[in-house]
Amino acid sequence: MAASSAFLSTFISPQTVSFSPKSSTSLRLLPPTNVRMVRTVTLATASQPATGPRTPRGIMKPRRVTPEMQDVVGAPEIPRTQALKQIWAYIKEHNLQDPENKKIINCDEKLKKIFGGKDRIGFLEIAGLISPHFL
Repeated sequence: MAASSAFLSTFISPQTVSFSPKSSTSLRLLPPTNVRMVRTVTLATASQPATGPRTPRGIMKPRRVTPEMQDVVGAPEIPRTQALKQIWAYIKEHNLQDPENKKIINCDEKLKKIFGGKDRIGFLEIAGLISPHFL
């Protein structure tokens, strides 16, 4: 923008254009009112200073889980994010992924209790199937 405003100011300036009413051949232009862009600097201030670590909310907040879920994750209270990590660790540890299609999980007895008695589920179904186990 600086280059274009400098370009304009060289062609539209009081030195190059005559604004006198006597000259009939001169170009009649109004002088530019605002050729430069002005930026104002504002300071952002925090409304309240940080007093320490925030308490977890939403999916990060620990919730009680059912006994079936406790068998897999090993804790009576756990956040959803950690529960999902623990379930994936259990699946990998017990080699429950289908060897041909890694997106399919072959459920053992513990996982069948969590996943509604299904023998096989897709990995995208896990988050929806664990929801009823959070109290």
